[in-house]
Amino acid sequence: MRATFGVAQLTTHVLDATSGRPAVGVGLALSTDAGEVLATGTTDGDGRAALGPDVLPRGDLQLRFDTGAYHRAVGVPSFHPFVSVAFTVSGTEHLHVPLLLSPFAYSTYRGS
Repeated sequence: MRATFGVAQLTTHVLDATSGRPAVGVGLALSTDAGEVLATGTTDGDGRAALGPDVLPRGDLQLRFDTGAYHRAVGVPSFHPFVSVAFTVSGTEHLHVPLLLSPFAYSTYRGS
């Protein structure tokens, strides 16, 4: 069976709500619901990253943020060792998955 492909790119932006600054150096992994890792990366100096192959497969994917390592690096204890955001790729539009992060909570939404 041949895979059906859609979106050309996935981006993210991680903001540290405690410091009011971009979360620099957050490790990222993009994978399928079956656990196949499609791409890995790290947020840049502005807390941003672009991930994925040139074309993402349609279906359920997840973006994992290594929030525990980030908080350890900045010397802040935290509750969540990682945040995993699941979403469905169903079209061909660009996807943006932002994360607003604090040591004990997080929020995400479908960005543009």
